[in-house]
Amino acid sequence: MNEKIQIETMEVDLLLETLYRRYGYDFRSYARASIDRRIRQFIAGQHIGVISELIPRVIHDEALFCELAQHFSVSVTEMFRDPFVYRALREQVVPILKSYPFVKVWAAGCATGEEVYSLAIAMWESGDLDRTTIFGTDFNDDALERAKMGIYSVDRIQESTRNYQAAGGTRSFSEYYHAGYDSASMHPSLKERITFANHNLSTDQVFGEMHLVLCRNVLIYFNRDLQNRALRLFTESLVRGGFLCLGTKEDLQFSDVADVYDVVDRSARIYKKRAC
Repeated sequence: MNEKIQIETMEVDLLLETLYRRYGYDFRSYARASIDRRIRQFIAGQHIGVISELIPRVIHDEALFCELAQHFSVSVTEMFRDPFVYRALREQVVPILKSYPFVKVWAAGCATGEEVYSLAIAMWESGDLDRTTIFGTDFNDDALERAKMGIYSVDRIQESTRNYQAAGGTRSFSEYYHAGYDSASMHPSLKERITFANHNLSTDQVFGEMHLVLCRNVLIYFNRDLQNRALRLFTESLVRGGFLCLGTKEDLQFSDVADVYDVVDRSARIYKKRAC
């Protein structure tokens, strides 16, 4: 490792430690290649020469910290992403959820909320939405505000319609939003069953007793230790017999909780927590 890389590594370490000690946000266990790239992009956009120059500024400027934290957040998502996963949820999970008097679902790392609304639609079509509460969480407050509004571009709605149909949707997707000009607002009845809240998987604790937890395409940005922390958090949050759904590039294999689950659908990354 040459001297320049060594110095930059030290600067990143100091910056991440500063963010944790000053603001309580722990990015130290995020996948290093991803976090390094995002820091370099951020300082370039701020016209800062080197990472070490950012440290004193972010200590005294909370607005700058918030901007940096949002830059670390990955908000790429879409409704009914990977339609076969939602088809599997409809066919293999939702029928079992019907046996509960009420259903609690946690979508962790929900970004701008598209997957949360997808879940609400699936529960609506199964006839279970009125007894379901869905919690969408993320550490990115800007993304959460967009999720709460539930307003998306018409172009994205067109893509969502195709995904919805491929996921086994049973109605016209246009019934779930009101279109106006170049945007579409999700149906108020969906929003009534959804609660969005700030939650940080690296520092916060268990999030209630859930029957279904989804955390898709988030763990790939964590290192092994933080992945295991998040998976333990999900496991502790789930009721016995509850379901966990991960992203298609994520797996429980070799994790600390692998022996706590049975595989429901390996391709869709759906697991069921054992009853004992």
